[in-house]
Amino acid sequence: MAGPQHFNDDKCESRLYIGNLDLRITEAALIKMFSPFGKIISEDFLWHNRGPKRGEPRGYAFIQFSTKEEAKLAKEKMHGRMACGRPLVVRLASEKYMIEGATNSSKVAGDASRMSLSGSSSGQISRSAKIAAIKNKLKDMEEESHNSKKQKQDEVS
Repeated sequence: MAGPQHFNDDKCESRLYIGNLDLRITEAALIKMFSPFGKIISEDFLWHNRGPKRGEPRGYAFIQFSTKEEAKLAKEKMHGRMACGRPLVVRLASEKYMIEGATNSSKVAGDASRMSLSGSSSGQISRSAKIAAIKNKLKDMEEESHNSKKQKQDEVS
């Protein structure tokens, strides 16, 4: 018999993160785009709830299908598909959380700004991790700059 943890695993595996949404895409349009792949049992379209953008879409949403097979099919068919001139980013919600939890320093700097928008405390990274990521990024940029200057000098001589 399946316990409560089994239900949560199934829920995560049948829940999709849809990102890079153009602000013109409505909830109805999103449901219409994804309904051919299976039964949608819930949809969370995220809105700004304070600040100057209050009431505007955040540019991402979550869709829960009735089965993980339907979610995987929708992911395969919709990831990268153009919608209002932008490629959709579609992944299992569980993959999204794994990416947000990554501590790979080169990824952390790029993901830090997206995580702060996600609004989930599980996706937040510490201030020291952000600083370390920025330092690593600066170090990488300095090395790239140094290497390109060295190449130019070698080409001149």
